[in-house]
This record gives sequence, structure tokens and C-alpha cells, in this order.
Amino acid sequence: MPSDRRLEKIRNVAAGRQRDIVVVLEDVFDPHNAAAIFRTCDAYGIQNAYLIFETVEPYDPKKVGKSSSATANKWLDFKIFHSTKECLQELKEEGYVIVSTLLDKEANNLYEFKWPKKIALLVGNEHAGLSKTAAELSDHKVYIPMQGMVQSLNVSVATAICISEIYRARFVD
Repeated sequence: MPSDRRLEKIRNVAAGRQRDIVVVLEDVFDPHNAAAIFRTCDAYGIQNAYLIFETVEPYDPKKVGKSSSATANKWLDFKIFHSTKECLQELKEEGYVIVSTLLDKEANNLYEFKWPKKIALLVGNEHAGLSKTAAELSDHKVYIPMQGMVQSLNVSVATAICISEIYRARFVD
């Protein structure tokens, strides 16, 4: 039986969840990257993570990355899809605005972007990025400006930066 203090913490965390943000992982093949993303979701109060396994072997998000996620995966809700189109259409029907992380001439600077209220943040595969379908169905695209020679980051790092910026835009400004 959990202590009163533990129950109070659980109630406070549940009350503070940002249910108007869904983080969507399209074909992220490394479960450790996914687990690190789940840890960031929990840290920033994001309850829902959707996983699309269209081209990669599916894995169970509840059973991966116990060391890298610090068991954050047990506190999140997951939904699995095998079609990017199906996932994004469902999110749009629920009123989410699809914001993709993408190096693209149409992409907005992450720090200048005006974040909508109901966000589905879409991140892509570690090597190929987002699929053509994901890019076409996105409502907005954002990129992280960089000063060095590389033009991309590990998917878990990039996702953490995006989530942190959404949080800052909502609660700090």
C-alpha cells in the first residue's frame, strides 16, 4: 500500500498532466531512444505517446528502456499504429495540430514558432527522419537552429529540446 505522501504526489502529478500534447514517434527503431523520449514526456507532464511502426519492427513501450527511462514508461499512456496516415488522421479528427520536426525550407525556427493549444509533436526515424506521408500531413514544420557543423541531433535530444520549448512558451513567457 502506498504511503499518504506517495498518493498525494501521484494525485498532484495526474492533475498537472498536459493532455493537450501528444508526442508521436514515427518508426523510431531504437527502443532506448524511445525510452529517453518517454522520460522527457513524463518530466514535462505529457501523458500520451503514440508510436507508429510502419517500417520498423514493433516493440512494447511498456517493456523497453527500464534503465534509460527510469521507469517513466509505467506512468504514460501509449497507443500503437501501423500506419502514419491512420495515426495522423485520428489526431486531426481529435483536433490536434500536427507539428513535425523537419529540416525543410518551409520549416519554422523552433524558438519563433507560435505553438497551438492542442499539439501532436511528430518526430521521425533516427536515420531517415520523417516519411513523405508524415511531412505531407503535417500542419506545421519546425527545426532546431544550430551553430555547428552538424545539422541534426539524436531523436531523443531533439524531442527533449522541442518539449522544453513548448513548456517554456506555455508557462514561462
